[in-house]
Amino acid sequence: MSRPTLSVVIAARNESHQIAECVRSVSFADQVIVLDSSSTDGTADVARGAGAEVHVTDWPGYGPQQLRGIALARGDWVLSLDADERITPELAAEIRTAIEQPVADGYRLPRFSSFCGEFIHHGGWRPDYTLRLVRRERAGFTDHFLHAHMTVDGRRADLRSPIIHYSYRDLDDVLDKLRRYSHGAARDGFERGQSGSLARALASGAWAFLRTYVLRQGFRDGRMGLVLAIYNAQTTYYKYLRLWMMQQHREPVPRVRPGDSPDNPRMKVDDLRA
Repeated sequence: MSRPTLSVVIAARNESHQIAECVRSVSFADQVIVLDSSSTDGTADVARGAGAEVHVTDWPGYGPQQLRGIALARGDWVLSLDADERITPELAAEIRTAIEQPVADGYRLPRFSSFCGEFIHHGGWRPDYTLRLVRRERAGFTDHFLHAHMTVDGRRADLRSPIIHYSYRDLDDVLDKLRRYSHGAARDGFERGQSGSLARALASGAWAFLRTYVLRQGFRDGRMGLVLAIYNAQTTYYKYLRLWMMQQHREPVPRVRPGDSPDNPRMKVDDLRA
């Protein structure tokens, strides 16, 4: 009986500075697919040089792009990855064991994420479980504008070794994502019929701070834990403020093609799934 095979799907745009390291971290896979959304910085060439199978495409949205990758996959299993994520040797061994001796149709992987250069242990950031490894014939993706995620038609289980996630590189990145994430979350909320108000924006922002910093012990990460709690509070506050203003017709509801950021159509694709 032949061993099960693994395909990795990476959606990327203008990631030449980090795509090679991402591809090399999954060199244990049988197939590594990079879906390059017409990058202008040589991402496709760098990815090919690192050993990936590259397909240059348009940008239909994160979920539809991942479904393209799944359709191109030849492996029995599919691992979804972002350009700012890395698979450690320990996780690679665990993934191989999981697909060779499966106890589920899909596996959630924890993530260990950095914030402005410091890895965060608390505040709800660890463990940050996300479904990433699924039998190909049972894999799907949601169509959320913000944070689209993988789905599985079947049983789930969890792995233990984390994905290393180099998120929020510096303060400029934090401020840029605050704007875009709050806008994307407001757009999803508007389309789902959520209501917003100034009172809800204030209350939800305060609750996000208390949940991150106190209940989830973000204070244990020191000064950066405080910065993260304030960031979460601001993102939540501006989400509901934007939603209220959309409903009051004081801010236009974004009418952009699928996959675009409401403020920046050239946002990197991994920004849609933080």
